[in-house]
Amino acid sequence: MRKLIFILLLFVLSGQINAGEWKLIWADEFDYNGLPDSTKWDYEAGFVRNFEMQYYTKKRAENARVENGNLIIEGRKEKYKNPRYKEGSKNWKENREYAQYTSASVITLNKMEFKYGRIEIRAKLPHGQGVWPAIWALGRNISQVGWPLCGEIDIMEFVGHDPNHVYATVHYGTGSEGKHKSKGSKIETKAPYDDFHIYAVEWDRNKMDFFFDDTKYFTFNIDEAGADAAEEFRKPFYLLINLALGGTWGREIDDSIFPVQYIIDYVRIYKKNN
Repeated sequence: MRKLIFILLLFVLSGQINAGEWKLIWADEFDYNGLPDSTKWDYEAGFVRNFEMQYYTKKRAENARVENGNLIIEGRKEKYKNPRYKEGSKNWKENREYAQYTSASVITLNKMEFKYGRIEIRAKLPHGQGVWPAIWALGRNISQVGWPLCGEIDIMEFVGHDPNHVYATVHYGTGSEGKHKSKGSKIETKAPYDDFHIYAVEWDRNKMDFFFDDTKYFTFNIDEAGADAAEEFRKPFYLLINLALGGTWGREIDDSIFPVQYIIDYVRIYKKNN
């Protein structure tokens, strides 16, 4: 109750959301304890992408739990058995019997999808060499058309080796051959991991505006993607919140930083009232 009162006061005082313009349609305030609400969140599991070093676990409180009004995604340095291990395999997802790191990626696939609106997350980032937290969205049709044809909206990415910038990027395919293109920008901000900040995108049929707190720092005009790709950004997407470790952009990992915590205060999705 105290948290709800605080949230209402915050809206009134800050003017962050204009009540006449936006209507809240989905949220998780994390005002409970235990595993993330299974009616709202599912998980990715295993070694998933980008040659990252973490094994994403499922329904494991050590890596994803709700406590003290926050979702905590925790990256850990620990030995964890890989159930997909195949001796002699050349597949990077299968050729390690044990992972050396664990983390979590929570997703709304088959729980909640959205098209257009304001997607807003208040979070405190982890920091240290090797961390790669993200807030992003993928086209719901990814299982049919694959990536990048499904489209990708990166609301926030941060990498520990670049500690004073936050990034927003849009990825998309070009034609049936699925070649990859992207457009994005970054905002310079000193030590964004020292406090909670609001990461948001406002998305309509024509464009996406990306925000760090009250500052809009990148606009993507959807038609710039070309006719076929633009239409993918006019279809439903689902949300992902994850903490990656290492990989193609996270780079080398400093083992002295563990455990690291990515703390999410709330997730809210709004629609325009009209």
